[in-house]
Amino acid sequence: MKTIWAKTALLPTGWASDVRVDVGDDGRIVDVQNGAAFVGTAADMLLPAPVNVHSHAFQRAMAGLTERRGPNPNDSFWTWRQLMFRFLDRLTPEHVEAITAFVQMEMLEAGYATNAEFHYLHHRPGGARYDNIAEMSERVAAAAAQSGIGLCLLPVHYEFGGCDERGLAAGQIRFGNDLDRFLTLREHAISALTTLPEDTSHGVAPHSLRAVGKDTLQSYNGHFPTGPIHMHLAEQVPEVDEVLAHWGARPVDWALDNMGLDARWCLIHCTQMTPQETVRLARSRAVAGLCPITESSLGDGIFDAVRWMDAGGAIAIGSDSNIRIALSEELRTLDYSQRLRDGTRAALASPELSTGRRMFAEMLRGGAVAVQRQTGRIEVGYWADMLSLDTDKQHMWGRSGDTALDAWIFAGDDHLVTDVWSAGRHMVKGGEHTARAAIIAAYKRTIEALKDAL
Repeated sequence: MKTIWAKTALLPTGWASDVRVDVGDDGRIVDVQNGAAFVGTAADMLLPAPVNVHSHAFQRAMAGLTERRGPNPNDSFWTWRQLMFRFLDRLTPEHVEAITAFVQMEMLEAGYATNAEFHYLHHRPGGARYDNIAEMSERVAAAAAQSGIGLCLLPVHYEFGGCDERGLAAGQIRFGNDLDRFLTLREHAISALTTLPEDTSHGVAPHSLRAVGKDTLQSYNGHFPTGPIHMHLAEQVPEVDEVLAHWGARPVDWALDNMGLDARWCLIHCTQMTPQETVRLARSRAVAGLCPITESSLGDGIFDAVRWMDAGGAIAIGSDSNIRIALSEELRTLDYSQRLRDGTRAALASPELSTGRRMFAEMLRGGAVAVQRQTGRIEVGYWADMLSLDTDKQHMWGRSGDTALDAWIFAGDDHLVTDVWSAGRHMVKGGEHTARAAIIAAYKRTIEALKDAL
């Protein structure tokens, strides 16, 4: 049994003082008491710790390498993608394990308890299989064993280079599997998770409408009747144009009409939707997986969060390219993008909840749905996924309740995060991961080996 005692905590019933949380040996919360005497590990402000719903871990090692303009004066997502393809051809399984552990450490230190890894780097450079088809999945699992993060592994299905079912280009060949080989890879990837804790989970991820054939996409719910399904959708204008030209409908409409979208599905980005598509997709109960920092970095566009949330749509937050892993900044960027587009303030507040409280609450709810994890609430029976904020920092002086959340998100940063528990595993103490030195040493060696990759 572990016990955490907090001066204040955000419970399902609202803010409470002198809160004692008891955690069982299995990592689940077994008791929550208000007005309790101090005992155990102390926390200032205790919050549920959210899911990072979308990550390509290996791209963290590219951060800062793609900010120069090449020979093409119209630099864009598509020119960045070519650089990414060049970079990943240098990556070995050892590199991927070290980078992933570092990313997961940064996620935990930012306040995330769970990593949904959208994992598509499966094969050797040139596309040949490793002797173990799940070699790279095992490396992701090994990283999670070191970092202690809650892992939802999402092996990615990537078959074609476009909606016309053309072959994969050189940079994509390491991702590729037809459906039969993907099913084999998935089974081996699931086996790679058996040594991880009980809270580990898995799903599948058809990469996008461009990368998987439409007949297969239409049958996905049948092939995978349980578990989460994640997919990129409507991220870029050229993507919308390609789907419309080849399949006769815009991506969101085609997916809604053909794929049986429901709460099992998490659609990533969705930055290129019409108002009608936004409302229609929100009502499907699919979760929108938003990555505001990456979407800003790649020029994807602005997700219509105001319309989406007003229509009852669920959101979750991910760090995607991992150019910067910053939980509070993802939420700040999401809200600021709405303000800049519409010329408003406090765009995502509601009559009942402040901006920060509403975004954080929706992030918790949507992330739990997106990975089918019993998380997002400090409540008996839930995984003990929790973070603590330091209320003694200047950003938090004189702030309490919802206003304290607003101060963290809009005035402070993730340096306010002091402690993080993932399924009861106390992985961040005093703002630092418990295995920080070893993880950083391996990451530094990897960066040195990759310094000339681009």
